[in-house]
Amino acid sequence: MLVRERGVVARDDAGQYDSERDLPMPYATVEVARWHEQGRDGEGHEMALAFDDLAEEVPVALEYNGISHAVMLATPTDLEDFALGFSLTEGIVASAREVFEIDTQVGEQGIAMQLRIAGDAFARMKTRRRAMTGRTGCGLCGVESLSQMARMPAPVASVAGFDGAALHAGFAELQRRQALLRHTGATHAAAWLRADGSVAFVREDVGRHNALDKLIGALARSREPVADGAALVTSRASYEMVVKTASAGIGVLAAVSGPTAMAVRLAEQAGVTLAGFVRPGRHVVYTHSKRLLPPRC
Repeated sequence: MLVRERGVVARDDAGQYDSERDLPMPYATVEVARWHEQGRDGEGHEMALAFDDLAEEVPVALEYNGISHAVMLATPTDLEDFALGFSLTEGIVASAREVFEIDTQVGEQGIAMQLRIAGDAFARMKTRRRAMTGRTGCGLCGVESLSQMARMPAPVASVAGFDGAALHAGFAELQRRQALLRHTGATHAAAWLRADGSVAFVREDVGRHNALDKLIGALARSREPVADGAALVTSRASYEMVVKTASAGIGVLAAVSGPTAMAVRLAEQAGVTLAGFVRPGRHVVYTHSKRLLPPRC
């Protein structure tokens, strides 16, 4: 039973919320029955009523110059970062300078991110426009043919260099800063590891691709230099994650889980250092290992 949805506020006569501060909270509270065994042999059990916080996923429509392009399911946080990051990693715009305005409209059925983009970018989008209905777990949502997925980003020019200790410390800091995960246990995160070893721009979402798009959007909006940092993600490293990383010019992608073979092939071609199974004291480097150095003595 749904107990309450947090953060919903009164709407105007048109049924719209007129600013991003009026977005729903990223989690809702439900009543649950908790069950667990008792005794060493599991002979007894206990059931009790309790409350639980669940991560939200809401439809987010991305509209460009009044034309709807994609609908994704996402957690309603950092949506301007998401809109910009998605626009960049999908090749809709070539740079943040081609996005003039982002407006957020929240209605009964979901959230519309309305972007005003440069005419040249809009023309490019229309020539290869496709209908997309995104799910939080998909990697090639809306791709209609094999030729459409053969999107090869330009090789990255990254001067990043980290030792193992910095990488592991970065993931430890990321874990400490996953507030929504602590509430719900259901979200991924992406974070930026700066050259000095500090962690910035932690972004969370129920979708791993969305979390990375939010991070890339945050980097672009802040004009953070990307040539000497690394993207850290709490998921597997799939083909699509490597595409997004390379398209943003990021030279290091490090993941908690393993990569796919296709992701490794793409990372090799795109010049991306790809690391997986990052755990305290260990990790595996699959491509371009020169950017991840042995621990300093």
